[in-house]
Amino acid sequence: MNTDPTQQTATGWWTEAAIYQIYPRSFADSNGDGIGDLPGITARLDHLVELGVDAVWLSPFYPSPQADAGYDVADYRDVDPLFGTLADADKLIAEARSRGLRVIVDLVPNHTSSAHRWFQEALAAAPGSAQRSRYIFRDGLGPAGEQPPNDWQSVFGGPAWTRTVDPDGQPGQWYLHLFDTGQPDLNWDNPEVHEEFLGVLRFWLDRGVDGFRVDVAHGLIKQANLPDWQEPQEILSGNEIDKPRPPMWDQEGVHEVYRQWRQVLDSYPGERVLVAEAWVEPAERLARYVRPDEMHQAFNFEYLLAAWTAPAQYAVITRSLEATDSVGAPTTWVLSNHDVVRHASRLGLAIGGGRPNGIGIGDPQPDAALGLRRARAATLLMLALPGSAYLFQGEELGLPEHTTMPDEARQDPTWARSGHTQRGRDGCRVPIPWEADAPSYGFGPTDASWLPQPPSWAEYALDRQRDVPGSTYELYSAALRLRRAHGLGRGTLEWLSSGDETLVFRNGDLTVLTNFGDAPVPLPPNAEVLATSAPLNDDTIPTDVTVWLR
Repeated sequence: MNTDPTQQTATGWWTEAAIYQIYPRSFADSNGDGIGDLPGITARLDHLVELGVDAVWLSPFYPSPQADAGYDVADYRDVDPLFGTLADADKLIAEARSRGLRVIVDLVPNHTSSAHRWFQEALAAAPGSAQRSRYIFRDGLGPAGEQPPNDWQSVFGGPAWTRTVDPDGQPGQWYLHLFDTGQPDLNWDNPEVHEEFLGVLRFWLDRGVDGFRVDVAHGLIKQANLPDWQEPQEILSGNEIDKPRPPMWDQEGVHEVYRQWRQVLDSYPGERVLVAEAWVEPAERLARYVRPDEMHQAFNFEYLLAAWTAPAQYAVITRSLEATDSVGAPTTWVLSNHDVVRHASRLGLAIGGGRPNGIGIGDPQPDAALGLRRARAATLLMLALPGSAYLFQGEELGLPEHTTMPDEARQDPTWARSGHTQRGRDGCRVPIPWEADAPSYGFGPTDASWLPQPPSWAEYALDRQRDVPGSTYELYSAALRLRRAHGLGRGTLEWLSSGDETLVFRNGDLTVLTNFGDAPVPLPPNAEVLATSAPLNDDTIPTDVTVWLR
């Protein structure tokens, strides 16, 4: 018997699940105020059952000033009135459970809102006080403390430090915020912070949630002396093997936090899970977050960012599987989320052109037809891989990025803090269309929509795609059914071919072939086609098409 804990293969529902991300303010609006809410989600749960997913992940719905669309949390144990009430959350969890859907909620432990009671107490307290020690306050540099304590920059642009004003009106200390000024970083060297979040975990576990997606999971611990960092500040940077790690990301101390959290989750019945949003490279280092006594899963951002070429896809898939296999954890696969350009648009940009932080008027525009064609092929490839798959709301409709949104409508703090050089994430967060001819395309009972929906949204509406052969919705639905029926999530990948033009692998009784080249590829003889991302030409597979064969 193998007694090495790092070699024990994980089992559980999450190892093969298809998990659907809901961005609450953009999913479904029940009251017509233009902002999605928890009752709206509950009313649309049957769509998720019909689609064929296993679980939902909810982005934050906690009380918040909404400086960063809810990722600035003012109270971790309540629901913002924008989204409903605690009773609405309880009903959503119960209704999901009754349909066989598990519920994962977002947890934001790196920072709170500046409106959080703790931060308000810190501002009112003196330097060196217990209240200030919950956050990262420092005296400034220079004769009068007029310079920030170090040169760190915010991920959203601009300095990562803001100076406070003392009760007497005089300039005071500085506080760290790796994101918006309204998101002060917590001090995880303080035991009180640890105890607070253990209580938050238990609060939601007691209400029946099945787990937590942990925001900025690699950012909690900072290098003790807060040294200057000259490299550009990106949430994924400096983690390559031959480069030093940034002093604010992926520090060793984060792992002890998650070992403690894992003990709490393991004390509850029903296989509760922790999922890391950890922008960490390389894959071998990311795998440390999913060792047997830490988290259950970590998002595979290296896969999300991989170029649409056969060599790039082969390399990242192989590296990902080897890294997670080394610690007995499942691999996750994801192509879109609330922070990146939707893959139906991203894959319509020039290969090798980088990943833009938003696309707007005047920017190079993606080829919409090419992007959707590649997105469908990429999705069919992804859903055939062993492990867990994450889907972002609306991708089952083939939704593109809103790339022509008026700049004055943008709400992402990145747009302002970058000096209007980075358009940010609003384009992937536009409320999704349900009914082509309804107000706000069925998002809510009125035309109100917190971000403008483009006129083209009607053609993507669910009621225009349901039961329509070849539609993107029907492709997703059929693929998820086949994925479950053939046990692809718990299968094993065997490469059959990995050239410059095609990828071919076997998972269980299915063979999967993706054509990345310019020329059609003949179908293998006597092959039965179970799924295809686009129509075949006679017995050949066209460019940018994935097929599942038996």
